[in-house]
Amino acid sequence: MGNRILIVDDAAFMRMMIKDILTKNGFEVVGEAQDGQQAVEKYKELTPDLVTMDITMPEMDGIAAMKEIRNQYPEAKVIMCSAMGQQAMVIDAIQAGAKDFIVKPFQADRVVEAIQKALS
Repeated sequence: MGNRILIVDDAAFMRMMIKDILTKNGFEVVGEAQDGQQAVEKYKELTPDLVTMDITMPEMDGIAAMKEIRNQYPEAKVIMCSAMGQQAMVIDAIQAGAKDFIVKPFQADRVVEAIQKALS
């Protein structure tokens, strides 16, 4: 049984890329969301083992969504994804409870490594 993962990104092609990397590496993608608000709702509905969460999104950004999810599910595991390697955002994300941080464009092995580490 693969680990169940929810992918959150406002860009459909990014969700597709992550999904491709994950399924090739034996993970099960149980859902996708395109903004933070949707991510919170999908998390409640699916209770995945892990979430990959984009930081910059409309409606509710990834950090706010992660805080909301972790408020209700303190054991939630979230890995943040962003194209912007801005130190402040990385620090905010980690302080808010992110397990790891991956930078776009994704390197497949880095994505897999971050997820395996977060799940172990």
